[in-house]
Amino acid sequence: ASAAHAAQGADPIKIALVHGLSGHPFAVFSKQTHTGFMLGLEYATKGTMMVKGRKIEVISKDTKFKPDIARAVLAEAYGDDGVVLAVGATSSGVTKSLLPVAKEYKKILVIEPAVADSLTGKDASKYIFKTSRNSSMDMQAQARALHPGKDLVVATLAEDYVFGRDGIKAFKAALKGTGATIAHEEYVPVKTTDYTAPAERIFNALKDKKGRKVLMIYIANPSGALAKIAALKPGRFGIKISAGGHILPVLPNYKVVPGMEGATYYYYGIPKNRINDWLVKEHEKRFKSPPDFFTAGGMAAALAVVKALRTAKSYKSDDLIAAMEGMKWETPKGTMVFRKADHQALQDMYHFR
Repeated sequence: ASAAHAAQGADPIKIALVHGLSGHPFAVFSKQTHTGFMLGLEYATKGTMMVKGRKIEVISKDTKFKPDIARAVLAEAYGDDGVVLAVGATSSGVTKSLLPVAKEYKKILVIEPAVADSLTGKDASKYIFKTSRNSSMDMQAQARALHPGKDLVVATLAEDYVFGRDGIKAFKAALKGTGATIAHEEYVPVKTTDYTAPAERIFNALKDKKGRKVLMIYIANPSGALAKIAALKPGRFGIKISAGGHILPVLPNYKVVPGMEGATYYYYGIPKNRINDWLVKEHEKRFKSPPDFFTAGGMAAALAVVKALRTAKSYKSDDLIAAMEGMKWETPKGTMVFRKADHQALQDMYHFR
């Protein structure tokens, strides 16, 4: 009884979720991540929301998708709120601005769901762990889905910021040595709505090439680009379109490219394991819809956090880092492992048609 009383009186384990919840269309990604994170905590603790007799307290912070606000709220979480670690953020550009804050406060930032390779690059520190996939994983899978060989000629279309630039750099690296050729790279401003001019440049670069001609689109929400470019009839030049998977509300827009092949991070019907079965069943029961792209990511992050909290000697950052480096854990996507070299979580990707 004394032990139970002491556990009830112990300070909570505070965790911050630092994401853009307003002011941007990508807020839906953040909300999915939050839903998945809370479901992950529930699954990992068997509904108790406790680890080692201490309650987990989740503190939500809104970055509003602005780097200065993001830095301020993360500093507030580490300092005033006294969180053990933080999870965030959504935009790769905003997340990159958080790297120095984690280093300054010497506290862990688990990156989810931002994607860019550079988030675990030269500007990162030992305090950065990343459960989300990275651009290289997207592009290694995307390259494989195109069946690369000497007969493949590709043009790329991406948005002109860290997500797009890192993605195309990774795609080129993934094709290296396969014999495939990159004929043209096109970068457009974020929120571009008129793709006529870039599409014309792409068509001109590909139309006289021999072999299989593919336009690979790497845009955070590709549905607008898919529709606009498909309407320009690239097929008249023998050009096919490829793009990565996306959240469920976006997928109906892919009907403009029947038969398209690409790579995806998650689709609820693909993984076959006990955790994904639970996630699908519970999400459909509670929200009347299946879990989505970033719901799975949020759950994976929560499962990693709980395992680290259970296995670390203490909740000091160095002890958590020691527990997390090389750590394996189970997720809706199957087994993940934090790569020791840069703390990127290695994980499965999927090929779809």
